[in-house]
Amino acid sequence: MNEHVLVVEDDPVIQEGTELLLKRAGLQVWAADDGAAAVEIFGQHRFDAVVLDVMLPSLDGLEVCRQIRRVSQVPIVMLSARSETVDVVSGLELGADDYLTKPFHGPELVARVRAALRRARADERPCVVRTHDLEIDSAAFRVLQDGAELTLSATEFRLLLELARNPDRVLTRDVLLERVWGYDYLGDSRLVDMAIKRLRQKLGDDPGCPRYIATVRGVGYRFVSP
Repeated sequence: MNEHVLVVEDDPVIQEGTELLLKRAGLQVWAADDGAAAVEIFGQHRFDAVVLDVMLPSLDGLEVCRQIRRVSQVPIVMLSARSETVDVVSGLELGADDYLTKPFHGPELVARVRAALRRARADERPCVVRTHDLEIDSAAFRVLQDGAELTLSATEFRLLLELARNPDRVLTRDVLLERVWGYDYLGDSRLVDMAIKRLRQKLGDDPGCPRYIATVRGVGYRFVSP
């Protein structure tokens, strides 16, 4: 089955080039050149990934990301023409899975989108991990905390599952990038740190006195055994 990608970019040259790259990679591509149109199109069709520019007319990319995350956990790769950390951090805090700064190389964009699609369709080895008050069901892609279901993005789910499968073992950021995001040299440790931050917030975990996820400074993260 062909996978469908929504490209949201208001620069016609970049939009056309991105569409061409992804179509050559065998993907079905839809495009929007402003935020409001992107939200409307997303609500009318099923997409497997979204490539989303930060700076857009009508609604900026951060607001589009926020609205998509209210209804879907589809992988989102954000694009930013600015190098300021605030754009990257804001997008990741809202639930974006990855990002690229402009100008970017075409093969790198394709690699990022392909990695996002692989993660989304990955056939995790079925298991149920029960630890603390959590039940993590990989087959159902569901996490229960004290019987209540948590709303996690696909990345947050895989991150929690990877940590919980390795209790009391320190997993470096590079290892988590490889196992959860599916790449290493293309990655950025901020992806891991921001996903951990979102995951802790949803778990109600205090990083100063962690119940679930402990930070090992300068190394990575460790899931705390009950």
